[in-house]
Amino acid sequence: MFANRDDAGRQLSERLGHLRGQPVVVLGLPRGGVQVAAHVARALGAPLDVIVVRKIGVPFQPELAMGAVGEDGVQVSDRLVIRAAAVRPEEFAAAVAREQARVTARAARYRSYRPAEPLAGRIAVVVDDGIATGSTARAACQIARARGAVRVVLAVPVAPRGWQKRIGGDADELVCVEAPADFRAIGQFYADFSQLSDDDVISCLDAAAGLEPALPGSLAGVAADDPPGLDADVQPAAGAVLLAGRLTVPADARAVVLFAHGSGSSRHSSRNRYVAAVLNQAGLGTLLLDLLTPEEEADRLNVFDIELLARRLTEVTSWLREQPATGQAAISYFGASTGAAAALWAAAEPGADLAAVVSRGGRPDLAGPRLAAVTAPTLLIVGALDTLVLDLNRSAQAQLHCENELAVVPGATHLFEEAGTLTAAAALARDWFASHLGRTASLP
Repeated sequence: MFANRDDAGRQLSERLGHLRGQPVVVLGLPRGGVQVAAHVARALGAPLDVIVVRKIGVPFQPELAMGAVGEDGVQVSDRLVIRAAAVRPEEFAAAVAREQARVTARAARYRSYRPAEPLAGRIAVVVDDGIATGSTARAACQIARARGAVRVVLAVPVAPRGWQKRIGGDADELVCVEAPADFRAIGQFYADFSQLSDDDVISCLDAAAGLEPALPGSLAGVAADDPPGLDADVQPAAGAVLLAGRLTVPADARAVVLFAHGSGSSRHSSRNRYVAAVLNQAGLGTLLLDLLTPEEEADRLNVFDIELLARRLTEVTSWLREQPATGQAAISYFGASTGAAAALWAAAEPGADLAAVVSRGGRPDLAGPRLAAVTAPTLLIVGALDTLVLDLNRSAQAQLHCENELAVVPGATHLFEEAGTLTAAAALARDWFASHLGRTASLP
């Protein structure tokens, strides 16, 4: 769902816009939550601070939390886990003492020259990179409330379905980007879940306070010059209609990929957003676009009107070529499901002048006789278990006269929901676009 914590922070920020202009303090949970929180703080124009908490792990299975401790002596316990793991009271007490000492030491390091941000009379937005058991998040919320916050908002990119019950009344508002049913670990939903150091956290806090630039590497982009150079909602004109889109253009991007989603989806699609984030990391611009207005989408005939969708793509492509940030960039298309048919239809237009086209789980067959007129290098990505669509793609590929490839992702069904399959598809798309844009920079 997320390329990395920077991507998660940007997505989470979009869910918290209602707090802009209010007396907010953003509190990141070290370590990974601070990187996510940095983006939230910047989006809300709010100060960034930390709340130090430590998970109390089961003795023989430390990754399983049986509670948490935090600053100000706050302690949370999960009686169900303690009982199931048969943890004796003296074992729990010893673990509490050990983790409390670590909380004290870490808080002293983070606050060696930076006092805690006052919370009295303010809204505390507690941010982590995800929730598993909820113990550390609950402890952080309790600390924020004890320090005088008038309202506590707990915000995370990902949590298991039904996570709200785990938090109870410790937070006044709960915000989450995705709550999947198949939840095993937070890192499962990040392409890059690299661990951060205390130095990374301190650098991030300093950058947010304007004390010094962020360290290179894992926190690149949290400081003042946040790649992308442009990241904004836009309204491209398509004839007399204004469409809704999200344009992201990293600094010095030489190309922009225009996304066409399938029926029943939108520019907010978590899958397309994930792929877009991977492309952004590789230095490619992206435009996530709704090709129909909400009123038009109400008519299902419009959703499957490939010619209409293709015409909108062509018109938005012309719009992109007129914008200062993208006027000199090469343009490519990424289509999913019926959006892939629209992309290929538009690519067949005389003078389309596209660098490349990628279809993920697409229906290129719906482009019909237009396929033979496509000149842009085309990659068809299909899940190995999506047998019907795979057959349709093989038939469509036979009609293409341009450079083309069919990439089959093992273990993937139509929506690429299986572990690792969307990551594989995103990498295939990234490499295809990069190899057909003459880029010489090394890709991650």
